Formats: sequence, structure tokens, C-alpha cells
Amino acid sequence: MKKKSNLILIGMPASGKSTVGVILAKVIGFDFIDSDLLIQRREGMRLSEIIEKKGVDGFIEVENEVNASIEAEQSVIATGGSAVYGKEAMEHFREIGAVIYLQVDYEVIRKRLHNIKRRGVALRENQTLRDLYDERCALYEKYADMIVREGSGEIEDVVARIIRTIKGSRIREEE
Repeated sequence: MKKKSNLILIGMPASGKSTVGVILAKVIGFDFIDSDLLIQRREGMRLSEIIEKKGVDGFIEVENEVNASIEAEQSVIATGGSAVYGKEAMEHFREIGAVIYLQVDYEVIRKRLHNIKRRGVALRENQTLRDLYDERCALYEKYADMIVREGSGEIEDVVARIIRTIKGSRIREEE
């Protein structure tokens, strides 16, 4: 039996995946990978430019390809908020690690997302942030091995909560 060695963070944009991920990686001695940065490097442009040029569906296709190709061991991987639309990528993540959903209340996300377009959020035409939140939360829960509520929002508290959750959970193992 091969134990999965990565921790994959999923959740809404502005839920703190990258910020928490960097600190978590330092605390547990893992590497850190930000999948949004891998996408930007591959495409040679910012996320918002990719969405503008290729549309939401084109962006999600690129994101799925990049995420499904990530090969890592003992890494914390922070994904983009729309990673859960990529079935192949999410199956790959579940094979290489434990998927942790950073759950944050809608009002907190709304306050944090000041410029949703510049941020590179895959928002469809006429879709509200609330619509996006409701749609994605169901997908985050579907793919999550563990759910960690942000709570106070203090990074150290969230990292500690993740570590406690990991220690208290039996992560799926490859047969």
C-alpha cells in the first residue's frame, strides 16, 4: 500500500488557499505549489488574460490539463477556485494526495473579492458571486477528503486546524 504524500487545497477564490498553503508547507516541511502560477507560466499570461482570450470554458480546459499533469511528492498544492470543474484533474489530485476543502462563509468571500475580474475568477456572463459560491460549494464537498472551516480567519489558526484534521483523519490509501 502506497500512502498519499500531498495535501491539495481547494476552495473559493480568496479563501486563503495560497496564503495558508505556504505557511502549512513551511510548518510540516513540504514543498509548495500554486497551480494558478503553473497555469500562468504555461500560457505566458495572467489568469484574467487567459479568461479574456479563451473564455471561461477555455480557461477551465487549460486549468484541467495543467492540474492533471502535476507530479509532486510531499507538497502542499494550492489550486485555483475553479479546479473542481476539471474532472480529470480532481481524480488525479485524489490519487496523489488528500484533498482539503477550505470552507469560508459567503459574506467573508464577498468582502475579500474586491476586483473579481482582475483576480482572474472564472465567472460566467450573468453569473453572480452568490451563484458561483453555491455552485462550487457542492463540488468542493464532493471532492473533499476533509473539510476545514476557516473560523477566525487567522492564518496560524487555520494551519493548526488543518494539521489537527489531518492527524485525526484516516486518509485514503492506494491499494
